[in-house]
Amino acid sequence: MLPAAPLRQPRAADAPQGGPHHSATTPDAGTRFPGHPAGAETSAAGTPGSEVPSSVWRLRVDAWEYLGYTVKQAATVGHGSGRVPGNGRLSVEAARLLPMLEAVEMYWAAPGQGYVAELRDSLENGDYGSALALIEPVTRRLARHGQAAPETAADLERESEQPEGPAETRRRFEVLVIDDMSEAEREAMRADLLAQRRPADEFVYEAVFVPSFEDALVAVLLNPDIQACVLRPGFVARSRQRLSRDLRGFLEGFVCGEVPGRPMDRILMLAEKLGELRPELDLYLVAGVSIEELAGSLSRRFRRLFRRQDSLELHLSLLGGAAARYEAPFFHAVQQYSRKPAGVFHALPVSRGGSVVNSKWIDDLGEFYGLNLLLAETSATSGGLDSLLDPHGSLKKAQSLAARAYGAQKSLFVTNGTSTANKIVHQSIVAPGDVVLVDRNCHKSHHYALMLAGAQVAYLDAYPLDEFSFYGAVPLESIKRMLLDYRRAGRLHEVKMLALTNCTFDGIVYDVERVMEECLAIKPDLVFLWDEAWFAFAGFHHIYRRRTAMAAAQKLEKQFRDPGYARRYAEQQRRLGAVVDSGGGSAAVGLDSVSDEQLLQARLIPDPATARLRVYATQSTHKTLTSLRQGSMIHIHDQDFGQLNAESFHEAYMTHTSTSPNYQILASLDMGRRQVEFEGYELVQRQADLAVSIAQAVARHPLLKKYFRILGTRDLIPAKYRETQRQMPLRDGLAAMAESWRRDEFVVDPSRLTLHIGLTGVDGDTFKHEYLMDKYGIQVNKTSRNSVLFMTNIGTSRSSVAYLVEVLVKLAESFEDEQAAMSGLGRRAHEARVAALTSSPPPLPDFSRFAARFRVDPQTPDGNMRDAYFETYKPGATEYLDARELARRVATGEELVSASFVTPYPPGFPVLVPGQVITAETLAFMSALDTREIHGFNAELGFRVLTG
Repeated sequence: MLPAAPLRQPRAADAPQGGPHHSATTPDAGTRFPGHPAGAETSAAGTPGSEVPSSVWRLRVDAWEYLGYTVKQAATVGHGSGRVPGNGRLSVEAARLLPMLEAVEMYWAAPGQGYVAELRDSLENGDYGSALALIEPVTRRLARHGQAAPETAADLERESEQPEGPAETRRRFEVLVIDDMSEAEREAMRADLLAQRRPADEFVYEAVFVPSFEDALVAVLLNPDIQACVLRPGFVARSRQRLSRDLRGFLEGFVCGEVPGRPMDRILMLAEKLGELRPELDLYLVAGVSIEELAGSLSRRFRRLFRRQDSLELHLSLLGGAAARYEAPFFHAVQQYSRKPAGVFHALPVSRGGSVVNSKWIDDLGEFYGLNLLLAETSATSGGLDSLLDPHGSLKKAQSLAARAYGAQKSLFVTNGTSTANKIVHQSIVAPGDVVLVDRNCHKSHHYALMLAGAQVAYLDAYPLDEFSFYGAVPLESIKRMLLDYRRAGRLHEVKMLALTNCTFDGIVYDVERVMEECLAIKPDLVFLWDEAWFAFAGFHHIYRRRTAMAAAQKLEKQFRDPGYARRYAEQQRRLGAVVDSGGGSAAVGLDSVSDEQLLQARLIPDPATARLRVYATQSTHKTLTSLRQGSMIHIHDQDFGQLNAESFHEAYMTHTSTSPNYQILASLDMGRRQVEFEGYELVQRQADLAVSIAQAVARHPLLKKYFRILGTRDLIPAKYRETQRQMPLRDGLAAMAESWRRDEFVVDPSRLTLHIGLTGVDGDTFKHEYLMDKYGIQVNKTSRNSVLFMTNIGTSRSSVAYLVEVLVKLAESFEDEQAAMSGLGRRAHEARVAALTSSPPPLPDFSRFAARFRVDPQTPDGNMRDAYFETYKPGATEYLDARELARRVATGEELVSASFVTPYPPGFPVLVPGQVITAETLAFMSALDTREIHGFNAELGFRVLTG
């Protein structure tokens, strides 16, 4: 239903949105945005004061709610009708809140600055009843975030008059118009676009107007409802608002220089920067003249170009752009299939609910899961559906849309988890005898995949965090050193792939771009597999995105085409002394004559003429985005895919993919992609901000900080891998986070919170099961001997955060009570437990070595796990030794070799693999573990070893 009237604009005395007729009531130089006054904290009641734009979404909601509370108090305490003669003065609370809302609402269409100006008038006149009528519909809508939202401020007014009326059911979004326009021009454009609406339109939108380059960037940072941007040549460079220190710092670091004065250069630069912040946005250019000449050079940056008179075409394009992202072809195919009558004569009794709904014994299965689930169950690949193994229709299109969303050349759906995705990639690339460099701390699926492939595995050791009993990540120096070791041994040509986990379970994130650059400088055809099982969400936030495999591959490909990059490479070669005579009076460059130490100390870049970008990322969509369990994806950016890997990849995919995939999982992957293209930025920003709020609560609460501590960057990343020093960069603002993610070798994902619990005297496994899960129903994935890992995700709510903090407080209180009641003997036992959990345990064991019979040569560390694994199939090839006997024989110098993968949880990686020599250090670590679950270890029989 169309609104009855366009957005009502403020009178001349009201606050316009920063145009040339700037009103005196617009936030002036004394108003700081998004906080006021500068440096104040956010109180429990929600008074705004933070300067961190990542938390503006909370500040905005809290400000409206708290303003409603204060106005309601004023309206009900001794004021009868709620109207008090005004004296032109605001209450203290309103005076604090209104400037912030006036500044923030500049970047939202609804309710918008004009609505806040009307609210200010009501408050200054003492008309609290009218003010409350303006506030309440806004707070209701903000509380129902994500549901049918108001189209305009006029809709909010109608809702306040008829709160029980029918809600608008069409999806709504906002369009950012960037131009320094007068109030009359804005009103004319708004009315013109509104006039194009039709009842049949699938979506509705409202325009947000900003006058400057800076305001445009701030708007897309703060307002996730913006789904499209319309650029017009008249916008200016600088914002007239006084931006907070963090926003100003972020913009300066992000823009990196002056905004061009020439209009077209300014437009192109803004388009580029908007694309970097939020690549999902549709960009449109509206120009007055010569758009025919511009069309060829701007087509990659803009979805379409228009003359100013083409308002209907602009309107249709805005709707069409949203519709293109909204499409979920496979979900819709499954949905349509479930609605069609069908006769089932294939091998799936549950299809259409046939074996369930008429059952006398399991009809409750259908009642629990619902009829739609059963109606959608099928093994058909026709009638609008498709085959996962050979897609040509709706599923193929869904995967193409996923590739667009995730920034890949090609994306594929996987229905049995990233364990299978990893096996597919390994098998497609690695042939028996190929050397693969892999983090020993990686997921078990990599170890098993490499064993099956017959690879020569060279394990890389991550830096240890002995105090917390888990590993960090693999330093770039270690990776380069191993590549150079293979070069020195004359075996560099055998090295096929590098496989690393980004980010790790504990939230350590690599500088993916730098790792690939420096490795390609040494080995130009190296293939990269980045296991991003826990990082699928990262592609939808501008700071996270730069450290993802697909974004880094895109950036490097672009740089390799830049002549300036080739000049940088040539200069590096000269600096390293790598120019050599190639004969015939010409010169060639290479690194063969450069020493290993020089290469280790230098920041290398590859030869763009010879480097090949072959990058694969596997992601557990179900872990961090919306998908049913086991829904995963493989993303590919491989310049040589068609020439070198298409056929082997297809065969590997066929090997590991079921011929009966679950269509519900596939449909959920399709819908999860749709979600992140519309609201991924908002949800990712929110999950990180909520995590920071948990960390702040733990750090500030006097009882919580007595027993708990959130481990930060300085705890989890040694100083030599950091240039910045902030313990929690996002807590200091987006600018601080952007700086550390730009400069440091490793960073910590702020949505991962490692809670150190050593001072409680309770180990991590017990804390997880007996305290969090059994008592309070709080689920966590990972623990170490003295820590518990909490992860916020895109589904985390403020209520769940508050519940977690409340539970931690209750636990801290219970620890207080327990200690107060302890006897002397009990207290000494408690202190001993605390000492054990807070002192350094036996060091985490590095990978020892493969036994000589499974190695190619003594100069390089790789070994063949497949040979060791299948040796165990021979009769009498293995025996079991208990830990005591094994330790005794190792101490005498006997070489004993593991026959199995031995994986304790925690820490969750194989401490032993087939063919690995067992050392005293490994056994000491195993004996110190206090864990309920060790895969590959028989508690009754002991360790399984090879007898040969």
